Amino acid sequence: MSINRRDFIKGVGVGCAGYAIGSFAPGALALQPPEMLNGKSSLTPSLCEMCSFRCPIEAQVINNKTVFIQGNTHAEHQGSRVCARGGSGVSLINDPARIVQPMKRKGPRGAGEWEVITWEQAYREIAEKLNGIKQSFGAESVAFSSKSGSLSSHLFHLASAFGSPNTFTHASTCPAGKAIAAQVMMGGDLAMDIGNTRYMLAFGHNLYEGIEVADTHEMMMAQENGAKVVSFDPRLSVFSSKADEWHAIRPGGDLPVLQAMCHVLIEEDLYDKAFVQRYTVGFEQLSASLKETTPEWAEKHSDISAEVIRRIAREIAAAAPHVIVNPGHRATYNKEELDMRRMIFTMNALLGSIERSGGMYQKKGADKYNKLAGEAVAPSLAKPGVKDMPKITAKRIDATRPEFKYINKSGGIVQSIIDAVETEKPYAVKAWVMSRHNPLQTVTGRPELVKTLEKLELVVSCDVYLSESAAYADYLLPECTYLERDEEISDVSGLNPAYAVRQQVVTPIGNARPSWQIWQELGGVLGLEKFFPWKDMATRQLFQAKGDEAFYKKIRQTGYLSYGIPLLLREPESVNAFIRAYPKAAAGLSADGTFSDELKFKSPSGLIELYSETLEGLAAGFGAPLYRQFPLKEEGELYFIQGKVAVHTNGATQYVPMLSELMWDNPVWIHPETAKSKGIKTGDEVWLSNAVGKEKGTALVTPAVRPDTLFVYMGFGAKAGAKTAATTHGVHCGNLLPHETSPVCGTNVHTAGVQLSRG
Repeated sequence: MSINRRDFIKGVGVGCAGYAIGSFAPGALALQPPEMLNGKSSLTPSLCEMCSFRCPIEAQVINNKTVFIQGNTHAEHQGSRVCARGGSGVSLINDPARIVQPMKRKGPRGAGEWEVITWEQAYREIAEKLNGIKQSFGAESVAFSSKSGSLSSHLFHLASAFGSPNTFTHASTCPAGKAIAAQVMMGGDLAMDIGNTRYMLAFGHNLYEGIEVADTHEMMMAQENGAKVVSFDPRLSVFSSKADEWHAIRPGGDLPVLQAMCHVLIEEDLYDKAFVQRYTVGFEQLSASLKETTPEWAEKHSDISAEVIRRIAREIAAAAPHVIVNPGHRATYNKEELDMRRMIFTMNALLGSIERSGGMYQKKGADKYNKLAGEAVAPSLAKPGVKDMPKITAKRIDATRPEFKYINKSGGIVQSIIDAVETEKPYAVKAWVMSRHNPLQTVTGRPELVKTLEKLELVVSCDVYLSESAAYADYLLPECTYLERDEEISDVSGLNPAYAVRQQVVTPIGNARPSWQIWQELGGVLGLEKFFPWKDMATRQLFQAKGDEAFYKKIRQTGYLSYGIPLLLREPESVNAFIRAYPKAAAGLSADGTFSDELKFKSPSGLIELYSETLEGLAAGFGAPLYRQFPLKEEGELYFIQGKVAVHTNGATQYVPMLSELMWDNPVWIHPETAKSKGIKTGDEVWLSNAVGKEKGTALVTPAVRPDTLFVYMGFGAKAGAKTAATTHGVHCGNLLPHETSPVCGTNVHTAGVQLSRG
């Protein structure tokens, strides 16, 4: 299946203008009146938080009324660029719908009845309840979850001091598959040298809608410089529309296509033998597992022709090593997730693209960079910590199978809270403390999750808005926005060492506080003050800087510091430039004149494990990636998939006024053939239903999706919480997705089968 760009614009762009973009008058939860803004009137460097990428920015208060935001020009890769989400951060500061006072639930959970209380009352009552639960059921009966990122460590520090092992990020609902695949194979992840690539294959990763400003800019530059881009995606995303080729792959068909391409590379002797021999282990087992995965076999499972599979495998091999098979998240998200990601990393290894220009690379932090340079090029950071933390003996609630050890250490399986509350196995969970986390939008099986929240003895939410999940809390703790707080210095190293820092630009509105301060103060009331010895964020930053006041002042002045020059260990031109800059580095060169001997991995073998004996021991049959054909839908159903849009970040930004106004609905993409068979036209009300639930949406008839597939953008249709057009309109994905967990990586399954009918 293919479509030209003119048809795409005709079928999608115009349709979306009528059904996804428009003005509205949202019914806001008015918790406080607008105030004058106080803060820094000169450009202040900081970090964005409108998505998880955290771009370097500069911001300033203008006339006590608004905030100007641009990219941080000290970060060369960022420049002054900022995306729509980043520029909209101003609109959440003085939004009347923000939570700016501590609040306590009055009526039933989710009913929206609240009373304002003091911080002292909030801390006292929460501490009394938490300590009571701890005394009756053990500290492990309290779960702590946080949006991933810089501030999650503060909540998790409180959890450790309290004595609970049950800490969770959003990893299992989003990026864990890629991270766990990298951990299994290499002991750590790889980054992409996008700007210099000559050929990219992408399986659902959509850099033109899931925007990461620097990477998206590099992607544009690479294409301008002639890089070929091939996209496999069941729907024509913006990324697919700008690719040289779009192939409408069947949902779940990614792994067979990858296996078939690797089969071609091996059978036709197109792989990088020298790289495989030197840096990998398990090639024989991999080769044996791919013996029957021919392009003809893959065509039956993916609807991608054998001819196309062979041609693309040969093309990318010819362009190697300056190539990328993009491992970025958001493909179909099914139970094949782990092995699909492993095959992506495997294909990159077979192409020999690691530590080569336009390929993939290990990030170069200060310690490694300084060692290679033979001199102290970049300062290193100290890690704040506390000695004598309580020893926790209870196992995590998601440590139900040995194979989950990887995800247990990488964010946890947050949906396991549902099972633990329902079955009280391995033990009872009685309370849930959330920090900027909205599981009712991101975790699958929403009906079961609602029952979970209703059964708990205590739910605490720390957030900026009354999100769908916060609406089920007993206590609301108002967090500052990212423009109203300071944070630790972040290591943002890539091809060379780099650091960035978030700084307060605006004086906090109302009674809002930074979450690090909230958890520190709650810890004190809980009787855990000895585990919080730091006075403020400046103290922690100075500790990180090892008391180096010059570095401390400079990072605060510029917000972003980069050291040295980019380095790729196996790229001759890059290594030569490095030697010219740091002559002492010549003593560490390998026999081939590069730093090829320095390319090492933190896997059990120290190599890239194309076959993992360790994983085979934990989960029999998973040593080599295999296609297991997990079913995604029932006979007669359509595939239901979701994705990101450029103006929203999953389920987090639909409360932000500017972004809610830009896109307030997520219409259901339906292929013309499918729509005709149901008598559906663009703009019609439609119903999606399955065994999990039923959702109403608006039809968008377009050839930009497979006939057997329905697509929506995620994050809409909230059933509780603050009311905006974007939260009250559209399809709520969680009401249609089953409560299922993928093997090994522990991720949610974000693909389901649904019935489609006209409303």
